[in-house]
Amino acid sequence: MAKPFPTQKKTFWQRVLPFVCIGGLLSAGIPTLTQAQSNPGFTWRWDGNARDIKNLSYFLTNGTPGFMGDTYRLEFGVQNVAISELRISYPDYFDGSFDPKAIEVRVGGIKSNKFFNLRRDIGEPVALREVNLDADNYLIQIVPAEVIPAGQPVRVILSNVRNPPTGGMYNFKGWIMAPGDVPLSRGVGVWTISIFRG
Repeated sequence: MAKPFPTQKKTFWQRVLPFVCIGGLLSAGIPTLTQAQSNPGFTWRWDGNARDIKNLSYFLTNGTPGFMGDTYRLEFGVQNVAISELRISYPDYFDGSFDPKAIEVRVGGIKSNKFFNLRRDIGEPVALREVNLDADNYLIQIVPAEVIPAGQPVRVILSNVRNPPTGGMYNFKGWIMAPGDVPLSRGVGVWTISIFRG
């Protein structure tokens, strides 16, 4: 009778190593698939009132230096007052450009998890009366045709943005104006936008 072919027992690493290699290859490919960026993990604040500043969520479809045609989705969040005007200020060293004809405001929508940002419902568009791009004061003023009621998520979408030619971090600040005899301006928070080569 012939002896059976001798078999060797595989060690733990011989069984696990192929799966580790495949997982490493797959995870290395994910950053090339996802160019979009959203909120960073933490931010540095150099001024004294860092506790009073609220970090706001944002989403960039590309986020690389010099890219023409990027889209910034800036989340104002849910406000407890009605909104008659939205303002976005940006730093003087931001040397990109905005298209005032490609700015829109959306309200409502369903927020899903961060991994599937492209699948989320970004809300209903709001008719705008005026969009003013004040390059001298580094300010974007958006006036809706009707007052936006309180208690629903508000976001501004800046399309057709030309990113700065060099990377960096840029603090965009959000402001809202509440309707009334004397309109009151209130700061909503800051978007710390990172633009870098991926």
